[in-house]
Amino acid sequence: MAYWLFKSEPDVLSFDDLVTKGKAGDEWTGIRNYQARNNMRKMALGERGFYYHSNIGKAVVGTVEVCKLIHPDSTADIPAWECVDIRALKPMARVITLEEIKTVKALNEMVLVKNSRLSVQPVTEAEWKLICELGGIAP
Repeated sequence: MAYWLFKSEPDVLSFDDLVTKGKAGDEWTGIRNYQARNNMRKMALGERGFYYHSNIGKAVVGTVEVCKLIHPDSTADIPAWECVDIRALKPMARVITLEEIKTVKALNEMVLVKNSRLSVQPVTEAEWKLICELGGIAP
């Protein structure tokens, strides 16, 4: 199983907003970066990810799972842009800020630290387990 990190500005789509979407989840629309789109093309149903609030908060706030595989992005004008659907799983018991992540030596190579602008990014299994532990939830 692969792990991922999905970034959203909380005033656009917060983790709480995603929770209200329920089991059906929501399309992860608006991605206009080829690397992020290609990451979504690699995803399998049921794969897990972190939900990260960018710009406001800059923190991992919850976990999500892929509930629909890659398909055309309903907000795109051209077919090159695709998306997956994700649904909320659980909030972190304690949010983990980017500032904190940067202080943990074992997370120094995390894509979030190296390329914080990428909106959909891979997370290693070791990073997944450590951030879950720091956030007070079971991996």
